[in-house]
Amino acid sequence: MRPIRVLLVEDNEVYRSTLELLLDQPGDIEVVGAVPDGHAGVAAASELAPDVVLMDFRLPGLDGAATAAALRAARPEAAVICLTAEATDDDRVAVIAAGAVALVEKGKPTVDLIEAVRSAFRDAQEHA
Repeated sequence: MRPIRVLLVEDNEVYRSTLELLLDQPGDIEVVGAVPDGHAGVAAASELAPDVVLMDFRLPGLDGAATAAALRAARPEAAVICLTAEATDDDRVAVIAAGAVALVEKGKPTVDLIEAVRSAFRDAQEHA
C-alpha cells in the first residue's frame, strides 16, 4: 500500500521542518510538500494532490477557516487537519464548518498527531 501523502502548511519554519521529520518516520506517511502560508498551501494542494493537509490554524494571509475552505475547494478528496497552540470554541466551530476534519493542539504527543493523520486518511477513503 502506498504511503499517506501529507502536505504541511505552517508558517514557523522550525516547527514545519520538525513536523516533516517526525511524520516521515513511521514509513506509512510521506510529506509531499511543506509551505509557509495559506495561499501557497492551496496552490500546493492543487499541484501535489495530498491525501491529508496538516495546517496551522493561524497563518499569515488567510486565516484558518478561510484556508481550510480554500483547500477543500482545491482538493476535495483531501482531509484537512488544523493545528493550533490554542483555540476557542468559536475557532473550532468555524474551522470544522469550513471543512476541516479536526483541530489538534500542537502540544499533543507526536504519536497522537500521526494517529490523527492516519484516522483522517481512513475516514476520507471510506467517504470517497
